[in-house]
Amino acid sequence: MATTSPPGVGLMKGLAVTIKHLFRYPATQMYPKERPDLPPRTRGVIALMDENCTVCMLCSRECPDWCIYIDSHKETVPPAKEGGRARTRNVLDRFAIDFSLCMYCGICVEVCPFDALWWSPEFEYAEYEIDGLLHEMGKLREWMDTVPPPPPLDAGAVPPAEAADAIAKKEKELEAEAAKQQETEAKEQEAAAPADGGDGKPKKAEVKVEGAGEIDQETYDQLIAEGKSERIARSKAKAAWVRKEKERLAAEQEAGGGDDAPAEKPKAADVHVEAGEIDQETYDQLIAEGKSERMARAKAKAAYVRKQKAKLAEEAAAGGGDDGDGGAASSEAAGDEAPEDAEAAEPKQGKLADVHVEGAGEIDQETFDQLIAEGKSERIARSKAKAAWVRKQKQAQLEEGGGS
Repeated sequence: MATTSPPGVGLMKGLAVTIKHLFRYPATQMYPKERPDLPPRTRGVIALMDENCTVCMLCSRECPDWCIYIDSHKETVPPAKEGGRARTRNVLDRFAIDFSLCMYCGICVEVCPFDALWWSPEFEYAEYEIDGLLHEMGKLREWMDTVPPPPPLDAGAVPPAEAADAIAKKEKELEAEAAKQQETEAKEQEAAAPADGGDGKPKKAEVKVEGAGEIDQETYDQLIAEGKSERIARSKAKAAWVRKEKERLAAEQEAGGGDDAPAEKPKAADVHVEAGEIDQETYDQLIAEGKSERMARAKAKAAYVRKQKAKLAEEAAAGGGDDGDGGAASSEAAGDEAPEDAEAAEPKQGKLADVHVEGAGEIDQETFDQLIAEGKSERIARSKAKAAWVRKQKQAQLEEGGGS
């Protein structure tokens, strides 16, 4: 015979369960007042980074629901280097995903070879009509902002070549932009500087500054604090140091007065300068423009030689500009003796080929060092230095024979 419970026991059990859960924290959340705390890698919706898409159509072909729609057109791209061949590439016009058909399998994210599709933790994209679940490229790009960054690489891992190339390209663009900005600032300062109207005040652009390899530490620290790269900060600090030095030298020249103008300046081509040094300002500017180190060094050497020739020519003109008639008289005297010197030099020059020199394997060290500094190869520098040594030895023997 089955036992029966007294009346009211079931009611008391139900009330006990109710009272027990009355003081517990509810398992549900009051959405939308309380938003769920989702893991960062939650697979909420598929986002698009359209900059990485190459219109390879792999995602559309592999999609089992055929919910991805892509349109594109072809464009001709100019060659990357001068003299190269133009290329054609596909340009993305439309990328849409119909989330009313998508079953969130993630195959399109896995097969994309250029990381154009990502899982976003965004989940609030419900619509009142089914047609509103077809999202175009603009909406997919907005969801890309909520995608967390990829995990960092392991210690010693090599970064992808595409990422390294993109970073290097962006750095070159920033350096070129910084160099262009410096050039613009220099032109504006030159245009704003007052012209020399006969009052002896030199233009700031005409002031020569030695030692352009220095930097303005204050500018350098400020740019580093702003988050600029060390290379850009150093180039801008060098330009700031040169500007300050030009202002200081211009102020000194203005205070000292510049009434003594040289009468005549010798030609810069007649001045000899050792070509081993380089013009640091020109070198930094060419490196910032993306030129190779070899080309930048060669052009910086040529710029250094030009500046030194101009400087020495100005010094020679300032020191020898007062000779006037004396220089003309000496030139006339030299002109009278020129035929005799020429006649004496002709037989001497003719005998130079007849002189035999022992030990032609030696080299002229001064010529060798100069050619190496000019960027010549060691083989060419050695052969020319040998020829210079032989010429000097022959000339010395001719002079000894003539004196005896």
